[in-house]
Amino acid sequence: MGQQETGGKEPNSDQESEAHMKIKPTKGTGGVTVELGARESQMPAGREAAGNPAPSLFSIQRILVPMDFSECSKKALQYAIPFAEQFDAKLILVNVVEPFIPMPEMTTVDVGLLDTRLQEQARRQLATLEAEAGDDLAIESVVRMGNAHVEIVNAAKELDADLIIVATHGRTGLAHMLLGSTAERVAQHADCPVLIVREREHDFTKPRIPLHSPPR
Repeated sequence: MGQQETGGKEPNSDQESEAHMKIKPTKGTGGVTVELGARESQMPAGREAAGNPAPSLFSIQRILVPMDFSECSKKALQYAIPFAEQFDAKLILVNVVEPFIPMPEMTTVDVGLLDTRLQEQARRQLATLEAEAGDDLAIESVVRMGNAHVEIVNAAKELDADLIIVATHGRTGLAHMLLGSTAERVAQHADCPVLIVREREHDFTKPRIPLHSPPR
C-alpha cells in the first residue's frame, strides 16, 4: 500500500514554535502568559537587561500624571511609577488650582492671596508625593491655574508629554452624561495617548506610595 499524500509540506514543529506567539490564560488570576517565538521581537522594554540589550517598541520619555491629591489620583500615580521605571521616563506631576471666585458678599476677601496660598499648598503636597515615589525616578512637579482639563491638556502639549495617566471615579448615570469627567475631556482633547485608571478595577500594580492620606 503506497504512502498517503498529505497535499502539502509536512509542518516543521521547530519552525512553527519559532514563528508564532502563544498566549495562554493563567489559572486563577485572570491574566495571560505570552510566549514569544525565537524570531519575534521582544515585548516593549525601556531599560536594557544586563548584558542583553532589549529593543523597545515604544519611546516614552515623559509621563504626565494629573494630581488632585485624592485617593483616586494617587492610584494613577501607582500605575505611572512602574511605567516610568520600565521606560526610564520622567514623571511630570501636574496639579491644577482652579481660581477662587468670590461671592458678592465676600468683597473683603483677598482673592489673589488665597490663590497664592492654594498654589503653595499644592507645591508642598506634590513635594511629599515626590519623596514617597523614591529617589530613583526623575520627577518634575507643576502647579497651574485654571480649568482642570484645559490646563492638563495644555501642560501635556507644552511639556511634550508622550503619555498621560489620569484617574477617574468611573461615575455613571445622568450627572456623568451631562457633566462628563476631567479624565474623559482630557482623553478627547489630548494630543498624546491617555491611560485612564478607574478608581475600582482589577489592578495589575502593587502599591508604591501610601494611598490613604494621614489624618491632619
